[in-house]
Amino acid sequence: MNQYLDVHPGVAQAIAQGRPVVALESTIISHGMPYPQNVETALAVEKIIRDNGAVPATIAILGGRLKAGLSAEEIEYLGKKGQEVTKASRRDLSTLVAWGADGATTVATTMMIAHMAGIKIFATGGIGGVHRGAETTMDISADLEELGQTDVMVVCAGAKAILDLPLTLEYLETHGVPVLGYQTKELPAFYTRTSGLGVDYQVDSPEELANILKTHHQLGLKGGILVTNPIPEKYSMDADAINAVIDQAIAQAEAEGIHGKETTPFLLAKVKEITGGDSLEANIQLVFNNARLAARTAEAYCKL
Repeated sequence: MNQYLDVHPGVAQAIAQGRPVVALESTIISHGMPYPQNVETALAVEKIIRDNGAVPATIAILGGRLKAGLSAEEIEYLGKKGQEVTKASRRDLSTLVAWGADGATTVATTMMIAHMAGIKIFATGGIGGVHRGAETTMDISADLEELGQTDVMVVCAGAKAILDLPLTLEYLETHGVPVLGYQTKELPAFYTRTSGLGVDYQVDSPEELANILKTHHQLGLKGGILVTNPIPEKYSMDADAINAVIDQAIAQAEAEGIHGKETTPFLLAKVKEITGGDSLEANIQLVFNNARLAARTAEAYCKL
């Protein structure tokens, strides 16, 4: 066990007993939405996972400790601190731990800490990817590199629609990451159910996903598996309308010189503003949907 890692007693017990556990990130709490909606959403996601037969393990860095599983009080703390908490990717981990600081974990760091704790399945909203214009800026999310090397199944609603989705898929293919579509042959695009791009394979049940993950382990393969789960039809936004909004947000980011890890929070906030909050509601609902699928997959995995 890593000397800097604290596993919540309920999570540790579930892992030891071979019961299903699902990891959750904390960037969505501190950087994804305002207080108290961020805390309410985080607790609702945990409840959905419990209701679907698994144990939730929200992951963060608190006081320099890697936390696999948070108390309600710790989630409240992250929600109130908001953007004062560092958005922590792989490059931030050693410094934050050495300084005894707090960090809200991205997809990359959530995968890392989940793997340290022995958690095999992680539910999030959308992964980071290759940013538009990356051929000149080289702006590529560390999430993709982590998927290529860390053995965790990530259930998401596709890569965030603000990204260059074709290049994101190319990057994942180069790194040997299987991209599975849940009950779809097309890559969902976060706010919308399809991007017009294909995935590697369509998978139609949690049991099938669990069997693929088990086989991945038995083959001794390294790296993650990406499960793309389309946003529920009821909450899916019009593709042309949302793409026009994203183009407007990207143009504003360029005009204001926004770059690096500030890009995604800026763009998501701007899309929320332009859509009158519709994008935030879509974001919340797709996270709920991914939590259900991840919990059912974790439960199926434990039965194999």
